[in-house]
Amino acid sequence: MRLLVTGGLGFIGSNFIRFWLTRHPADVVINLDAQTYAGNPANLADLTGNPFYHYIHGDIADPAKVAEAMDLNPDAVINFAAESHVDRSIQAAAPFIRTNVAGVQVLLEAVRRHKTRLFVQISTDEVYGSVASGKSKVTDPLLPSSPYSAAKAAADLLVQAYIRTYRIPAIITRCTNNYGPYQHPEKFLPLLITRSLTRGLLPVYGDGLQVRDWLYVLDHCHALELVIQRGEPGKIYHIGAEDPQPNIEVARAILDYFRLPTAYLVHVPDRPGHDRRYCLDTAATRSELGWKPTVGFAEGLRQTIRWYQENEAWWRPLIQ
Repeated sequence: MRLLVTGGLGFIGSNFIRFWLTRHPADVVINLDAQTYAGNPANLADLTGNPFYHYIHGDIADPAKVAEAMDLNPDAVINFAAESHVDRSIQAAAPFIRTNVAGVQVLLEAVRRHKTRLFVQISTDEVYGSVASGKSKVTDPLLPSSPYSAAKAAADLLVQAYIRTYRIPAIITRCTNNYGPYQHPEKFLPLLITRSLTRGLLPVYGDGLQVRDWLYVLDHCHALELVIQRGEPGKIYHIGAEDPQPNIEVARAILDYFRLPTAYLVHVPDRPGHDRRYCLDTAATRSELGWKPTVGFAEGLRQTIRWYQENEAWWRPLIQ
């Protein structure tokens, strides 16, 4: 199989490429990445010289670069490419619209023209907005709260429109918060970990009672492998651990690991439109694809902290 992975130098994309080539060493992976601040070549430095890995420096919103990648005849396109940091979207929404909406439309047109066998849009639980209780289902309305999640919701609707109008074989996956190696230290978990390692203050928005469901990134990669192999085009699959954690408890767990006093924890003003709680109903994904997460949050957090402890040369330049 030949896969075109967009955004493959980012956190989840790079983990997925390494995961796929480890489990499918005879497959070819083409990586199209714009190499923004979050697209780090160091994430896949270990694949240098691998004849089954090809890198193209390009933007998914650039039709010429997408055409160059599609001319390599991928069997499937997996779209990880996205502006994804909510705080940045609040400061400046335009890059999120360009990449997350216009870029997806360029990809969809390319998939339509090339009659590609499968397109997978990597989306997020944030498109549903805050869920006071219960679990979001794939039939629930989209109620995004930030420019980031609004752009992702718009992309999902575009994918659904192309499925209905052009009959393209596409699947949407919506996942909960990922964590693990190679995540940029602007994100919540690696921010707290790197701050602990440098003995800086650990910021938590508001009262810290926002609830998130944390999924170890390699469990996400395994779910996506099953989606590619067994997923039904036209469907939406929810991917999550269903083990929600309040942010404040996550921060305290990191403090405990490093044996730091609670004085290192600082509450900062909450960001505008901050969703209180996310939770996905993943029962259909688990039953239909035979998937379940294998790394519990406590163990995954330990593994992640150890990775940042052992890879200071990777993250140190990103915080300076």
